[in-house]
Amino acid sequence: MKGGGTMEFNRRSPVYEQIVHYFKEQIAAGNYLPGTEIPSRRDLAAQFKINPNTAQRAYKEMEEQGLIYTEGNSPSKITEDALTVKKLRIELIDSALNDFLSVAKHLGLTSDEISELIQNRYEKED
Repeated sequence: MKGGGTMEFNRRSPVYEQIVHYFKEQIAAGNYLPGTEIPSRRDLAAQFKINPNTAQRAYKEMEEQGLIYTEGNSPSKITEDALTVKKLRIELIDSALNDFLSVAKHLGLTSDEISELIQNRYEKED
């Protein structure tokens, strides 16, 4: 794992889903480039101090979603499909945007106030 590979798990969702989400974020951010080998299931389990079956389930889920692939007995690798990575980035930002809009609407902000808030924050980050 990049950066030492420590991870705090919450109790709100299954650990394997949190691992999948972690990999999605790493792929979308470009920390795992297409074709990059990822740790074995056993290494991931040891690193995150989780059950090897949980690591296996996370990898199975990532393979089903097209995020990783495994050829024969070779190590699993990050997808090389640029469209999958693009869709992943859109999925993650869409999810964050939905959360943000839900809170903003709950607080009674208008669409103009939301737009102004986003524009000001975006310009501040440059």
